[in-house]
Amino acid sequence: MKKLLILIAGGVTFIIALCMLGPMIGLAFSGLLILAAMYFYTKSHTTFSKVIWIILGVIGASSAIANIPAIIGIVAVVILYVLYRKWKDEEMTVEHRSSKSNDPFTNFEREWSNLTK
Repeated sequence: MKKLLILIAGGVTFIIALCMLGPMIGLAFSGLLILAAMYFYTKSHTTFSKVIWIILGVIGASSAIANIPAIIGIVAVVILYVLYRKWKDEEMTVEHRSSKSNDPFTNFEREWSNLTK
């Protein structure tokens, strides 16, 4: 039953992530435009080129604001990743170590407990 619920939740989040693929690409493109504008603004020397890069940065920022719904898609991708990790989670076995080992820290703890008795 648990695997069925994970499968259904994974299907729903996959559909949401697929529907938000366009805004996520637009947000990534506008982020790259902002980064490029900031980079070239710091490299430019003339006032005209700085104004041009500021205008391109504002265009990128307005495009990023328009693509805010892409955050829903990003959250859906993160949830899909978490559900995938839950799906692949296998029962872990714990190995029991014997008290007689060659580990110096274990030996120290054992000897210390014998000395403080």
